[in-house]
Amino acid sequence: MISEVDFQDSIHVLGFSDELNKSLLQLYLDNRKEIRSILGELAPRLPSYHSLEWRLDVQLASRSLRQQIKPAVTMKLHLNQNEDQTAQVLQTDPATLLHLIQQLEQALGEMKMNHCRRIVRNMK
Repeated sequence: MISEVDFQDSIHVLGFSDELNKSLLQLYLDNRKEIRSILGELAPRLPSYHSLEWRLDVQLASRSLRQQIKPAVTMKLHLNQNEDQTAQVLQTDPATLLHLIQQLEQALGEMKMNHCRRIVRNMK
C-alpha cells in the first residue's frame, strides 16, 4: 500500500524505460489490494526473540597441554513461534563472535539509509 510516488521511486532505480514504468504503475494501482492480500498470505511466519542466556567457558589446561587457554562462548537463544517456545544452543569462539557482532552492526547501519527505510516502511 505505497503511494504512487514511492512506487515510481522504487522502480526508477531498476532502469526501465518511462513507458514501462508507467505501465507498471498502472498495473500496480489496478491490482494493489490483490497484491497486498497475496503477499500477506505468503509472508513467512518467522520466530521472534524472547531471551538470551550466555556463558563464557575457558579451558585452562588439559592432560597433554599444561598451559592452554581455550575460550568458548555458549549461548542459549529462546524464540517464540506461533505461541510455542523453542531454544537454540550456539557455541563459538570470541573471535567469531566479534566478527558476527561487526556484521550485525553494519547491517543495522545500512537499515538507517533512506532506501532501506523506504522499503521497510512500504512492507508494513
